[in-house]
Amino acid sequence: MFILAALYHFTPFEDPAAMQGPLQDVCRKNGISGSLLIAREGINGTIAGHRAGLDTVLAYIRALPGCATLEWKESTAAHQPFARMKVKLKKEIVTMGQPDVDPRAHVGNYVEPEDWNDLILAEDVAVIDTRNDYEVAIGTFEGAVDPETASFREFPAWWEANKERFHNKRIAMFCTGGIRCEKSTNYLLGQGIEDVYHLKGGILKYLEKVPEAESTWNGECFVFDGRVSVGHGLREGPHELCHACRRPVLPEDKLRPEWEQGVSCHQCIGETTEEDKGRFRERQKQIRLAAERGVQHIKVDVPIEPAG
Repeated sequence: MFILAALYHFTPFEDPAAMQGPLQDVCRKNGISGSLLIAREGINGTIAGHRAGLDTVLAYIRALPGCATLEWKESTAAHQPFARMKVKLKKEIVTMGQPDVDPRAHVGNYVEPEDWNDLILAEDVAVIDTRNDYEVAIGTFEGAVDPETASFREFPAWWEANKERFHNKRIAMFCTGGIRCEKSTNYLLGQGIEDVYHLKGGILKYLEKVPEAESTWNGECFVFDGRVSVGHGLREGPHELCHACRRPVLPEDKLRPEWEQGVSCHQCIGETTEEDKGRFRERQKQIRLAAERGVQHIKVDVPIEPAG
């Protein structure tokens, strides 16, 4: 059994590049895999390993400048959900592309998971899902607005084009783990929207805390690790990943004629060229040959946008 810790923390780092190597080393020495993003605005990521090693790494991160109050969300997986450990330098730990957005200044009102249903069922509340379209496609809250954005960077433009729809409404937003809402609520406050709320701990905390019988969540929640999706109680979901487009697919989707392992699925069959598909087939061939030799081939990673 592996333990996963999804974390993020906004705090100013003067020299993220100097932190990268030591953080990579402490993870490696303690048998931890996953992905961590560090930038001048803070740290974001999901890591996995056994209890002792995970505790050591989390203590190391909490000792970083400004990270003493770091919080994280834990879940479990039957198998190591990451192929390796990566610590990456980024301009932003979750990319919105709005230089004036600063969650350290102020954010929307946090709503505990236990209070979320009452808020979103109110008639004067509009609920907005801030995640990407492929995430929303496999699960969301009842009545939530889907901006149909391919990336979080598109959210400000979507809001500008649609803001009149939400006149005289309180705005409640949610995302996977909470980090995108730290920025989206700060952005809306900067646009003059006063009544802004967001789900504390994100969907993951809601699925952990709220009994399924009382839930307003429908479907599964996409996660940025090898589990691909989780459901109520954070149980592992049925989805797998199409390693051509990195979108989630169900077992029955693999029976469709568009499915070719590592090459295409019904969602991306028309998005890639024959040259692309040829490269994907060669990659799958190398994976098969490595397996026949008893050598572990490096897995194709899930999209890198952890904890959000």
